[in-house]
Amino acid sequence: MSTGRFRLRGFGRIAIAAVTAGLAATALVACGNGSGTTESAQVTGADPAAFPRTVDTVMGQVTIPRVPSRIVVLDTAELDSVTLLGIRPVGAVVPHTKTRGGFPEYLAGKVDGVTDVGPLLEPNLERIASLRPDLILSSKVRHEKIYDKLSGIAPTVFTETTGGPWKANLAVHGKALGLEQQAAQALREYEDRARALGAAIASANNGVLPTVSVVRFLAGPTRLYQSNSFSGVVLADIGLPRPASQLSTDPKKIMKEVSPEQIDQADAHLIFVATIDDPGKTEKNAVTAGRVWQDLAAVKSGKVFEVPDETWMSGIGVQAADRMLADVATATGVGLPGK
Repeated sequence: MSTGRFRLRGFGRIAIAAVTAGLAATALVACGNGSGTTESAQVTGADPAAFPRTVDTVMGQVTIPRVPSRIVVLDTAELDSVTLLGIRPVGAVVPHTKTRGGFPEYLAGKVDGVTDVGPLLEPNLERIASLRPDLILSSKVRHEKIYDKLSGIAPTVFTETTGGPWKANLAVHGKALGLEQQAAQALREYEDRARALGAAIASANNGVLPTVSVVRFLAGPTRLYQSNSFSGVVLADIGLPRPASQLSTDPKKIMKEVSPEQIDQADAHLIFVATIDDPGKTEKNAVTAGRVWQDLAAVKSGKVFEVPDETWMSGIGVQAADRMLADVATATGVGLPGK
């Protein structure tokens, strides 16, 4: 694909039942980056008269008896959802991609005092039980094997998977919290901003929208993220087209692994690069020093932009998507539509 003729203005670089009974009265633990305990607080805006409510989930119907006040989330998407809706969970897992630990930096101020109940793939069940949650949020793809144990602690609402279906997942989270209208409104406002950004980019470039690639460097083969991934959905909301190498409708194929010799499949007008926080464990240096990468039109024209992995890859929610909009606005030299 030739990208040489496209020009953009203004670019910049950019046993659980027993555990539950035994720990129900245990004092809250503070660990990870939490320096204290998170107090119980009923979800603001939820109508107590709407409870009990039954939520249809991938694991069957789950009844939530009252407005939740102590929520534990077991993945980054759920953390984005609850903090979007003004909730500080009592427990959460930190991203498994952050070797230095800590909750996502883009949620700073919203996760102070939250207890780390990770690691993500093997959550600490005793610690979760000690927090006395009345709602647990996660997904089948992450924690199907421990669903029975989690649901023995508190009502547990799972979505099928994470990533691409993040909008539908937000709706499930909102329903469980009694905040479905607030969740829907936040999503509509985000989608309006994304469309406005796309219109601004087109207006600034004679109606032409640039093609966009998303490259991720991590331990193992380099990945090209597909159109049905979280970041792919956000870029589609803006209206930005993707190269043929990054088009997918298969929910099981949200990324494609490529060798350094195949990195020409990333050719596009703009390339966004996310790197897990230890570049030395990735192929990044080898790939970007190679001739195939150096020959990409975006590389030659200075249209490669480093972006945070924690928002473009693992944020998976409206708040992370808003950060993506800001990155795209910077890359294309247009103003970011206001909230």
